[in-house]
Amino acid sequence: MSGIFRELRKNSVLFAMIVPTLVYFIVFAYIPMVGVYYAFTRFSYEGGLFGSEFVGFKNFEFLINSGVLWNITKNTILYNLAFILIGNVLQVTCAIFLSEVPGKWFKKTAQSAMFLPYFLSYVLVGAFVFNLFSSNGVINTILAQLDLPPYDFYLNTEPWKYIIVFFGIWKGLGIGVVIYLAAIMNISDEYHEAAKIDGANIFQRVKYITLPLLVPTFILLILLALGGILRGQFELFYQIVGNNGMLFESTDIIDTYVYRSLAVNFDIGMGTAAGLYQSFFGFILVVTVNYIIKKIRDDYSLF
Repeated sequence: MSGIFRELRKNSVLFAMIVPTLVYFIVFAYIPMVGVYYAFTRFSYEGGLFGSEFVGFKNFEFLINSGVLWNITKNTILYNLAFILIGNVLQVTCAIFLSEVPGKWFKKTAQSAMFLPYFLSYVLVGAFVFNLFSSNGVINTILAQLDLPPYDFYLNTEPWKYIIVFFGIWKGLGIGVVIYLAAIMNISDEYHEAAKIDGANIFQRVKYITLPLLVPTFILLILLALGGILRGQFELFYQIVGNNGMLFESTDIIDTYVYRSLAVNFDIGMGTAAGLYQSFFGFILVVTVNYIIKKIRDDYSLF
């Protein structure tokens, strides 16, 4: 104990700097965890948190037996895998392309164009999607001009998996490119100069120098993204699909289900059960993936 107090006295300023962060997490992350108890109750406003009927695991049983849990879990994981894998590959590709293309003006223009969607509100993205795919939207207007029958996107589930993935990746492309571009800029020029002297062309330099040195950054971002693989981008899905029940089969994720349970159906117990399931298996997934990576390459693991 004396060692702890000695360390506190020695670095009192540094410890004081982390106090606001500790307070933030205690107030907004740890104290609200008491609400996990909702998942095991049939909540009533008269009884409140601890006065509501305790039902054990019945909320979880209903989610499993109704088939809802499987559908929203499958959708959440598949969408996030698409966002993570396709998104990271495109980000690496664009970052390498920008790093190798000469001309500062083109680089700055391309970076700005890719980074702009990141700052757009999801409300604007939803309005843009609606004006593209609604019955009187751009695509159906073009079809009418070509004397082709209209296509009702909002009654057909199939196209939406591609639409949502496209706009999700499009919106996050810029920030990912910036991260990978910063990692590429951190690679010493000596490697490339030595490769040029040995006669390596641009593709060989990318293959044998840039890509291997980007692996730690790639794995770190994948690990961080996998931590939230059971947490969908609620704003993206809600603003694009909304409460259109016709599309829930292919677009409903855990976050939108929890929202409807709490805000529309007022089923706090069911919504909390889905949220607890989401957090628990997300934690298990992160620990498992980190363990596997640690076994393969210890220096690439998070902890």
